[in-house]
Amino acid sequence: MEKIEKKVCDWIDSHEKKAVRLLKKLVGEKSTMGREFNAQAVVLEKLRQFDAEIDVWEPSIKQLKQHPLFKSDRTSFKESPNIAARKRGTGGGKSLILNGHIDVVPEGSRKDWDTEPFQPVVKQGRIYGRGTTDMKGGNTALLMAMEALEQCGVKLKGDLIFQSVVDEECGGAGTLAAVVRGYRADGALIPEPTNMKLFIKQQGSMWFRISVKGLSAHGGTRYEGVSAIEKSMHVVQSIRQLEMVRNKRITDSLYENIPIPVPINIGTIKGGTWPSSVADTVTIEGRCGIAPNESPEDVQSELESWLKDLEYHDEWFKHYPAEIEWFGARWLPNDLAEDHELANTLKAAYQTVAGEQPIIEASPWATDGGVLSHAGNTPVIVFGPGETKMAHQANEYIEKDALIKAAKIISLFIMNWCDYNR
Repeated sequence: MEKIEKKVCDWIDSHEKKAVRLLKKLVGEKSTMGREFNAQAVVLEKLRQFDAEIDVWEPSIKQLKQHPLFKSDRTSFKESPNIAARKRGTGGGKSLILNGHIDVVPEGSRKDWDTEPFQPVVKQGRIYGRGTTDMKGGNTALLMAMEALEQCGVKLKGDLIFQSVVDEECGGAGTLAAVVRGYRADGALIPEPTNMKLFIKQQGSMWFRISVKGLSAHGGTRYEGVSAIEKSMHVVQSIRQLEMVRNKRITDSLYENIPIPVPINIGTIKGGTWPSSVADTVTIEGRCGIAPNESPEDVQSELESWLKDLEYHDEWFKHYPAEIEWFGARWLPNDLAEDHELANTLKAAYQTVAGEQPIIEASPWATDGGVLSHAGNTPVIVFGPGETKMAHQANEYIEKDALIKAAKIISLFIMNWCDYNR
């Protein structure tokens, strides 16, 4: 480790309490969809301590709708601002985007939590609260890395662009808005909770809604009707078979530790109106994964074709086919070559700090990396503290040591990617 690198890492170690205070402050602001303003105010307050050009704006729905990759049910971003901060380099280095989302999912049932979800608590080396892992812990690591570089007098050659975006949990419109605003770079890092692994590939996903028809009748003479609930069971079974077929195709070794690389999840089933009536309609909603090498359009066509083939197994579907629509959010997949310079630079930073080689895997979930890659033509790697198993769960937490370790790795990664004046 070079002398300046050690100085940066030592600064981060000596300011651990500052990192924890910042994370607690961020978690204390409930930033679910449409309520991101106060948490962004905390980010803005921190960024004003840096020598950077700060940009705050509310994304325009009208403008975003003109972009072919926009998929969202959001109708307004009023009081849901994006923030970007550009620290210009001295010249001659590569530029880098540090992209983190400020929005979090709702806390769910309060009775499942041992602590108040938005009143962070530190105990036994962990910080508890909604958003600690997904992904305010990662955002804190970014901000601490940036502050360490500034406090230690590191002058980067390439531009460093920090982004705190909204709407990641609903499809990535916040990051798309940043791309539309003109933010692009030679590379990008997203500190989602990878458990300190390097995710060079991320699956995409999209939501679907399937309508299944039946024939209503009195429950006492149910044989005179056709139950949409029973027919929906055929649909679910067919989807499970398709999931098996799709995942058998995936032979990439980066997925060997993931049981189902691209799941098709059934999230909701609704149907029927009365216990004594035969249900004449059932609606199934779910999420379909997209492999890194697939296009959303091809995946859509395959599922639609698969549902059409139900008519060969059940005559009912020949006359009343299951109807599918694609709605709401869509996350694009991302694929980065393992030997890409972005990956090699992060591997080297990891090894310098951790003293061992990192684990390289594919992500079991989608990120804003697909938007940065496809819309912004920016190579993306995903790496951050926190574990996936804690994201969206009650009693969400992040390990304090992982937060500090990630900040050190990211700081060295920034220095070596952007280069600096020695």
